[in-house]
Amino acid sequence: MVVLEASPVSVDTRRVSAAVAAAGLSSFALLYAPQPVLPQLAAAYRLDPGTASLAIGVATASLAVAVLPIAWVAGMLGRRRVILWSVVVSAVLGLLLPLAPSFPVLLVMRGIQGVAIAGFAGVAAAYLADAVGTARLAGAVGAMIAGNSVGGMLGRLGAGFAAEPLGWHGSLPAVAGVALVCALFTAATLPRDSGVRHKPPRHSPPEDRQARHDVGTEEHAGGDAEAGGGAAWMRVGLVVPVVVGALGMGAFVALYNAAAFRLAAPPLSLAPAAASLVFLSYAMGTASSAAAGRLAARLGRTPTLVTALLITVAGSVLTAHQSLPVIAVGFAVLTAGFFAAHAIANAWVTADAPPAARGRAAGTYTLCYYLASGAGGTAGGIVYGHAGWTWLVAMTSAWLLLAALAVLVTSRRR
Repeated sequence: MVVLEASPVSVDTRRVSAAVAAAGLSSFALLYAPQPVLPQLAAAYRLDPGTASLAIGVATASLAVAVLPIAWVAGMLGRRRVILWSVVVSAVLGLLLPLAPSFPVLLVMRGIQGVAIAGFAGVAAAYLADAVGTARLAGAVGAMIAGNSVGGMLGRLGAGFAAEPLGWHGSLPAVAGVALVCALFTAATLPRDSGVRHKPPRHSPPEDRQARHDVGTEEHAGGDAEAGGGAAWMRVGLVVPVVVGALGMGAFVALYNAAAFRLAAPPLSLAPAAASLVFLSYAMGTASSAAAGRLAARLGRTPTLVTALLITVAGSVLTAHQSLPVIAVGFAVLTAGFFAAHAIANAWVTADAPPAARGRAAGTYTLCYYLASGAGGTAGGIVYGHAGWTWLVAMTSAWLLLAALAVLVTSRRR
């Protein structure tokens, strides 16, 4: 039996999607803005590629660590409020980054910024599930991830193009200014949290559990309902998409962190603005993530996800070529494949978890996703610095193939 304390608030799905997409654009522009200027940071502070990559790794790792606590707080304070605080605070911190007097201080500020971004990254999927319901969730999550990919692309392009005239000190606040505008748009358009409260009993028949799954209601992040749901979702069928997201993100960030160094080094020797054009590949990710939900519904989740992972591997292999046009095509292909895989895995976790555990499920996915981002990005810098691009491609391809194998094994057990 489902007990509702209030009627759900009717919301415009397009308005919700636009507001969350703007928040994603702001958050991910800020998170990855330092990526194209890593060579400049390395030169300024006399760092090797692996150490310079900490400017990305520290932010993503702190984001990961903060996700679950913030998801729990959001269950009490309201997800909308947490999302708004997240986008505004992270943008203000982005404006202050150039004031850091040293690289260690910059890392501390990036860590705090990562915690702020966690307020969006760890809450947005659960907010969407409550706002639009599970029937429209895949499309809304696809729009959110499309916004994330646009933010990642614009943040990197903006920082790369601004680096030549302004230096990294000017490029990072330029990106933060755009992010603040997006944050204000989100604050003006994001609907208030649903008035629905979900109170599932401890024991209920299967049909009631299915009914709860179909109702996009707000669950409490703490309490007995959440505790009971937490154990229910931690099974192999939902651990696998978490693993897919982690391995995919680790490979993706490893390749992109090292890309700036490879493109700036001989024989390519590209200037920062020219090297940052590689991030136009994110347009492919925007398109593929938005389409991923529809393809999964038509062709099936398993074949679509495995295909997306294999496409990512194929693109990675293409980037090992010495021709710049082939390298550009490779990044476009791997970006399209990765974002499609991420959209499917993220929606898989949020939609299949019991309603009372959605917050915990989404938070755990984000935790593993960004821990892998920090670890993979740093590992990628180290492997590239010591062994070169070919070995980096081999390492990341192995991670992606392992993710595809896990999906296939899980589908056979059903």
